[in-house]
Amino acid sequence: MSHDPKKHDDSREPTVMGVADKQKVRFAREQRKQPSLAERVLWRKLRGRRQGVKFRRQHPIGKFVLDFYSPEARLAIELDGESHQQQAEYDTRRDAQLANQGIRTLRFANTEVLAELLAVLKAIHRALQERRRS
Repeated sequence: MSHDPKKHDDSREPTVMGVADKQKVRFAREQRKQPSLAERVLWRKLRGRRQGVKFRRQHPIGKFVLDFYSPEARLAIELDGESHQQQAEYDTRRDAQLANQGIRTLRFANTEVLAELLAVLKAIHRALQERRRS
């Protein structure tokens, strides 16, 4: 059976980095409507190229939805709530899969963003500088 490029696969949707499952795209849209407090606080500091690069929030890449993602820096930022304590192994595998695609992941606890925002922003700034050099 030959592949007809004109036919559209209804279960997948184009994204910046290929194709994402439509279910993931819908999930990402819903997540954008209901951000956590930490996501709202950090987004205020990331949006509009405030860190020198464009970030997207709740950005689907393949089977993942990244909290924040900069395509030009290939940098993902994940904010972890209490539920992530039980899924550390999953997060490690996920970060490794993203690294295989050339995407670096920074992880911060929600509490860290709320209590130490300046330190979080400095870590993001350092990571962006490293990505620019490489």
